[in-house]
Amino acid sequence: MPIRTAVRYISAPIRYILRPSTTTSNRGYAAIAEARTVLEHELETIRTGGTWKGERIITSKQGPHINVDGSHGDILNFCANNYLGLSSHPQVVEAGIEALKKYGAGLSSVRFICGTQDIHKDLEQKLAQFHEREDCILYASCFDANAGLFEVLLGPDDAVLSDELNHASIIDGIRLCRAKRFRYKHMDLNDLETQLKESQSSRLRLVVTDGVFSMDGDMAPLKGICDLAEQYGAMVFIDECHATGFMGPRGRGTDELLGVMDRVHIVNSTLGKALGGAAGGYTVGPKPLIDLLRQRSRPYLFSNSLPPPVVGCATRAVELLLASNEIAQSVGDKTMRWESGKGLGPLFW
Repeated sequence: MPIRTAVRYISAPIRYILRPSTTTSNRGYAAIAEARTVLEHELETIRTGGTWKGERIITSKQGPHINVDGSHGDILNFCANNYLGLSSHPQVVEAGIEALKKYGAGLSSVRFICGTQDIHKDLEQKLAQFHEREDCILYASCFDANAGLFEVLLGPDDAVLSDELNHASIIDGIRLCRAKRFRYKHMDLNDLETQLKESQSSRLRLVVTDGVFSMDGDMAPLKGICDLAEQYGAMVFIDECHATGFMGPRGRGTDELLGVMDRVHIVNSTLGKALGGAAGGYTVGPKPLIDLLRQRSRPYLFSNSLPPPVVGCATRAVELLLASNEIAQSVGDKTMRWESGKGLGPLFW
């Protein structure tokens, strides 16, 4: 048999195998169509439920006055988390530009391979200093910080006691850990004590709460929580995303405001709100914990390092707060002026 004929006979079955059949193709299209139907139904449920989240397109920098696509003139912005106005602060912006020029746009790496620059370590040191804790670890967001903490710290012999209205990122982070879960009624110290009594057989216990609850703006009763934690031998964790930078006389947060900085053991917070508003989150706490997070925290180990411009902006924001209490105190001053009925003006300097 000629070689050409033999090759034809051999290759024909292979082509048949590789060629997608009409039946297989139709099944693929049917699966996509079914998924589309399911997704459209879910979207319609959101619309009819009144929880659809539209995105306003801003055509200016963030600030108290913004330009929005489709609107005429300035719009007063009351809904940003730019609590201190640092998102567009000239020194913060300039620090980001300088970091971009010196260190580049990004690291293209996770921290432990080749993604740690001196500016990352400098920011971590300054954040630890700011919160008066032993050490700090940076994350891409505070959502990641919450996702990476609990499964490293707590095992099946431990217990976590969480306020029922804690942020979604805390809830998701707790779901990832194997500890026994106890949920206490919102800011209810009596119910927290009940849960502490029920969990006394656990090895480690961690009481978890937002410092300031972002939806309602209420503040956790940290003094009472710390009293109970000490009475029953538990640790205390707070998420300070909506407090860092402006709560307390020096802007250290709700633990400073309520006089329990030395009684709260672990703090998670964000760089994406008061501290420049770009991106990033972090955990501050005991050095052994931070060291263990560097070894085992999955969002830290498997996410790119924070980009140098973001690090530069955040570092300058923290430096401004470390240098003076005036910026932190300005929020309280403006709030008091607003409550006294003296007008909006100073809110928008």
